[in-house]
Amino acid sequence: MDPAADVSPIVIDSFAAFTLGIIVYFLGARLTKRFNILSAYSIPEPVSGGLAAAFCALLVVIATGRVIEYDLSVRDFLLVYFFTTVGLNARISDLMRGGPILAIMLGLTLTFMVVQNFVGMAGALLFGMPSQAGVLLGTASLIGGHGTAIAWGPTIASDYGVVGAAELGIASATVGLILASVLGGPIAKYLITRNNITATSEDGAAETSEAAATDETRAPINHVEIMRCILWIHLAIAIGYSASESLEAAGLKLPLFVPCLISGILLSNLLPLVFKKAKAPAGSQSMDLINEFSLSVFLSMSLMSMELWTLASSAGVLVVTMMLQAVAASLFIVLIVFRVMGRNYFAAVLSAGFAGFALGATPTAIANMKAVTQRYGPSPLAFIVLPLISAFFVDLANAFLIKWFLGLG
Repeated sequence: MDPAADVSPIVIDSFAAFTLGIIVYFLGARLTKRFNILSAYSIPEPVSGGLAAAFCALLVVIATGRVIEYDLSVRDFLLVYFFTTVGLNARISDLMRGGPILAIMLGLTLTFMVVQNFVGMAGALLFGMPSQAGVLLGTASLIGGHGTAIAWGPTIASDYGVVGAAELGIASATVGLILASVLGGPIAKYLITRNNITATSEDGAAETSEAAATDETRAPINHVEIMRCILWIHLAIAIGYSASESLEAAGLKLPLFVPCLISGILLSNLLPLVFKKAKAPAGSQSMDLINEFSLSVFLSMSLMSMELWTLASSAGVLVVTMMLQAVAASLFIVLIVFRVMGRNYFAAVLSAGFAGFALGATPTAIANMKAVTQRYGPSPLAFIVLPLISAFFVDLANAFLIKWFLGLG
């Protein structure tokens, strides 16, 4: 037998990975039902199931010596689908109402990004690494996620002599995603309990009544409504894809989901003004169903595919720095974000989301907020404000911040 065959990777194709993502979600739902602490702290089902699956994969790798490789093309497609539904569900009136809030939230986010990179640099220097490695322990991997870490890793390795930069960035992003998934719910629970907040207080009262009225009047779920929503989604994706290609040709490269999110907002709000008989999908139960499905399976696939076996080589710096990042994020959220955003239910839900994208990714933030609102009550404005900040403005700002911090060393 060829010895190389013994260490060949276990390859999971796209169909199998997609199917496993659905199974992992149901595993998480079972775990949440079995262990009350998971529901009490609003841990999303894809998170609990995905983490359990990732640890099972780690045991397989330890036992066989063969790594597991997933084809995640379906996951990436679901990410575009999800953000397009977010855009199609957005109303211009809500965006206008959230204008000042967007500006404040953007300022808070930029401030925290600076803090996060300084914490990352401190961790790198503490372990005798070049200070430039700090961005891979900061916004390049945490707020930026795996994609940004992979993009910047080779540059930091070649230009600043950081050995294994790409691997460090991927490992940081992986640990950050875990922290983001488990911190959001407990932070929201703490804020809601400590401040005796209910979903019907302040802005929540109007939101709850609006949601109740919408449930009574919007079209029921059936195959025609689902097909109509899918058509809207595909139109928005087609427009977003064309816009993405045009932007890239002009020298501005953004993740595909960003132009798809924006095209969804424009299509849903402007097309019915031109074609009076066009029925906008915003707020429909079928669109909500597609939104929930794409997010749940995306997050399940993201967490189950984490390569936990890659963390060993950077265990020391990762453990110390990521714990510092978790403490910094928690303090910033509780002491600053929650208070500045109003100390109300909206601020508590937004705090759960902030933990999700500050340490992980936007879908994690949305999942955190969904888990909180499913337990305590709706907060529609939070789902408008946070994706626009985390999915659009942050990517642009992060590129400039990373370059600036690299120049400090």
